[in-house]
Amino acid sequence: MLPYIISLLTAILLTSFAYFLGDFFLEQALAIWHPLLIGASVVVLGAVVEKLRSPMWLIIVTPFPVGMTLLFLFLKSTWSAWLLTYVLTLAIYVTIHMIASSLFRFHSLIPAWKLSKTA
Repeated sequence: MLPYIISLLTAILLTSFAYFLGDFFLEQALAIWHPLLIGASVVVLGAVVEKLRSPMWLIIVTPFPVGMTLLFLFLKSTWSAWLLTYVLTLAIYVTIHMIASSLFRFHSLIPAWKLSKTA
């Protein structure tokens, strides 16, 4: 149980860091707790959907609208600024995920997913 909680907290921090950097490079409009709340919401929701044994596509798709909506609400900016921030955040997240996956064999969105040896 403890390794899962550590993985969950690590996933939350990595996801939050992506949101923080996306905002930092473009808008600088978020309070420090905003990315933490978004990261926690996205990762925990993904973990809950996974624990419910939902289909793979639903596990992957479900967290996106939550992260997008929370970012939009917290930015309090234009639609185009939000979109650019979200796209940058996604690019940063993919980079973090690729590094975490290859170096640490860690799935940074859904900690319960085990990475295959080819990942």
